[in-house]
Order: sequence, then structure tokens, then C-alpha cells
Amino acid sequence: MSDKKVIKEKVPRQSMPEQEPAIRAKNFEEVPLGQSAEIAQKEASRCIQCKKPLCVNGCPVGVDIPGFIKLISDGDFTAAISKIWEKNGLPAVCGRVCPQELQCEGKCVLGIKGEPVAIGNLERFAADYERKNRKAPQPEKKQPTGKRIAVVGSGPAGLTVASDLIQKGHEVTIFEAFHKPGGVLVYGIPEFRLPKEIVFSEVAGLEKLGVKVESNSVVGRTVTLEELFEEGYEAVFVAVGAGLPTFLKVPGENLIGIMSANEYLTRSNLMKAYLAEYDTPVIRGKNVITLGAGNVAMDSARTALRLGAESSRIVYRRSRQEVPARAAEVHHAEEEGVEFYFLTSPVKFNGNEKGRLTSMTGLKMELGEPDNSGRRRPVPIEGSEFDLECDLAIIAVGAGPNPILTKSAEGLDLNKWGYIIADPETGKTSREGVWAGGDIVTGSATVILAMGAGRIAADSIHKYLAPGS
Repeated sequence: MSDKKVIKEKVPRQSMPEQEPAIRAKNFEEVPLGQSAEIAQKEASRCIQCKKPLCVNGCPVGVDIPGFIKLISDGDFTAAISKIWEKNGLPAVCGRVCPQELQCEGKCVLGIKGEPVAIGNLERFAADYERKNRKAPQPEKKQPTGKRIAVVGSGPAGLTVASDLIQKGHEVTIFEAFHKPGGVLVYGIPEFRLPKEIVFSEVAGLEKLGVKVESNSVVGRTVTLEELFEEGYEAVFVAVGAGLPTFLKVPGENLIGIMSANEYLTRSNLMKAYLAEYDTPVIRGKNVITLGAGNVAMDSARTALRLGAESSRIVYRRSRQEVPARAAEVHHAEEEGVEFYFLTSPVKFNGNEKGRLTSMTGLKMELGEPDNSGRRRPVPIEGSEFDLECDLAIIAVGAGPNPILTKSAEGLDLNKWGYIIADPETGKTSREGVWAGGDIVTGSATVILAMGAGRIAADSIHKYLAPGS
């Protein structure tokens, strides 16, 4: 066994080809280009098939990672995707946007002394192979139960619940506020990170299984929770995400040329502002500043370049070590020419006589003692103010819960921030027959954590509707 391990570790981690930075910074095509079957098998051969695979423990939905990797290594790509589907209905999405370095790959034993197996790349390969070849059989559905479930929101949590419950024999209808399904996967994540055709393909797979999708349905406005129960739905899963923009509350924030990242990315991603044949208006700044340093900030700053910005800067009040975005996203942003102003806090926005943004006044910071999050608190340096010229500022400092549904529904307990209180073991809320999961419960988190919450809730809903099954 030890000899086998040594041999496998001699194979270096296989990289994925990408568009050249200078080229991709001017288009919205996907940055990583995918792997060939030969390279995927070579990478899969690095897995040492641990008897107690820690990588599985690191996956919020418990995918049999060594199992599907072994199948790729053997060249059985169709069986590999079927193995993934046992636990994950959105592998093409997760293979692209999951923080594998913190989850499955972060637990890989090969990473102790070298590079972990590229689990995310292999998951993407299996999903992409299946999408191109369509060889794997659809998951089997159990006998119809006659029970009807309403899923509010078609993001990762909602799609997971729909996938699990339709396979358990229930009738499922998804209610989506926007005109296209996918939630944050389509309005929040740019085409160059997650092509929308992939999301729509995953949704189409659910529709083939029998899931109904009702777009342009704002639960809390066009229909209420009470009305859903009156229409015969016996359980409701709420997965409306956290899409309410957060602002900085500094002087000048109402100037023309200041947008929330939510609006900026929704206009570009879901409403295709970057394509000439669409009439979606969006501000195309020459000198753009993005406030924040999470994945949303990286997406915004990189989108600005692709929309023609001459300079795109990220301003963040902490240091590089505290940046919450994935390392890969920061790396891609830097390669494309995004500049970073660390330890800088916005003081005010400045405008001209027409009320248009012309610059931002920043204040230099230094790191003090750790705060409640464990990160060192930024402390202002007196007299260090300076101005940065800009005609577009994108606020990407987080988002909150949209109150349209939560404030209109009776008997739904919320915490002090306005998020739904749900049992982490079941997803149950304070209201009978209502479950919740994803960002509307946790606040902004990752796609796979939302999916994990969806899986937990689906199991609980099934037990509620079909006790003893």
C-alpha cells in the first residue's frame, strides 16, 4: 500500500488550461477551458483511495469522492457522473464555483506534503462529459405519493430540495421571482465563471423529472404562503436567498455612478447588458472602484474590465490575508489587471455640479486587535486621507435578507437581522409545514452549503409527508 502511495504522488497535479489574461479580460467567455479525458484520468490516478476518506467529510452533501474519481481513472465517465448524482444534482455548477480548497480538497491527505487531488476539476469534467454525450440514465423516481410541495426560490438550495423530493415521488413546483430560474447562479455569478447554459441545463434535467417551474412569481406579492397552502401544497420550502443590497452609509453615496453589486451583476449576468442585442442599461465606467473583497467584489471588478473600464480597483479595509474571496478568484483578478488597495476605508464620495461621481476619498488603515470574527480589526491612521478618481463605484460589502416574503408571512420567526430561524438539523421553521434553507437562513454563504441545507430539509419534508417510508 505504501509503495502504491509513493508511485501515485509522483504524478503532479494536472493544471487546467485557461484563456490568456489579456484576451479574457475583454470577453465574457469562461476562463478555465476544461480538461481532456486523458488529463482527467491522469489526475484521477493520483487519488490513493483512502480507507477513511476525509474528503467526503469535507463535502457538505457527502459525495462519494473516491468512488467517482476511481471511475474516472478507469475511464468509465458515465458511471462517474451517476455516482456523483447520488448526492449532488448540480455537479457542473459545484465543479466551477465551490471553494474546494476549504472543503473536500482541503481535507485531502495528499495536500499535507504536496498538492491535493483536483476534486473540483474532476467533478466538472464528469459533468461536462455527460452534458456533451448524454449517456447516463436519469435518476429513478419512486412511486407517486400524491403529495405536493412548493419551493420558493430556484437557487442552489431550492434546486436541491426539488431534485431530492421529485425523486422521492412527490410533486414539486418551484416559484421563481425572476424571469429565469437559477437564483444567484444566474443573477450573481458572471458568465466567465459559470456559463448560464450550464445552469439552465441542470434545471432542464429537473423539469424532465417532472419538476414544474413558475417564473415571475414573487411569493409574498403575487401569491402568499397562505394561498399556497390553500391551493393544496402540503409543505413549503423557502429558499429566497439574501439579495437585499447593503450600503456603506458614507457621505455622497447617493451620487449618480454608485451601484450595489447586486444590481450591477444582475444587469450584466441575468439581463445580458454586455450583449449589444439586449437593451439593458448599465453604467460602463472608465475608472471603476469596487468596495469589498469577497467573491462578489471580484466578480464586479472583473466584469467592469470586460465592460470597457480602463482601470478597475478593489478597495478593502483589511489586508490581503483577510480577503474572504477564493484564492483562485483573486489570482484571476490580478492576472486580468485589477488593482488592489488594501487597508483602505472609504470616507466619502465626491461629485460634480451635475451630481455625478468623480472620486472617492479613502483613509489608510492599520490592523489592530482581533474582532469577534477572529480577524484583526482595521484602525484608522489619522491624516492619511487621499482621493481616488472614479466615475463608477460598486458596493460589494455584503447583502441582507429581502423582506418581501418574510414580512408578509405570519408565524415565521426571524432573528434580529431579519433571517429566518430554522432548525439546522431539519430546516424546520416556527411555522407548521414550512421549511427554510440557504442564505435566507445563514446569510450569504457558499453554493454547496446551501445545497447541504436543501438536502437536510428535503429529508425532513419527506419524513413529514410520508412518515415511516
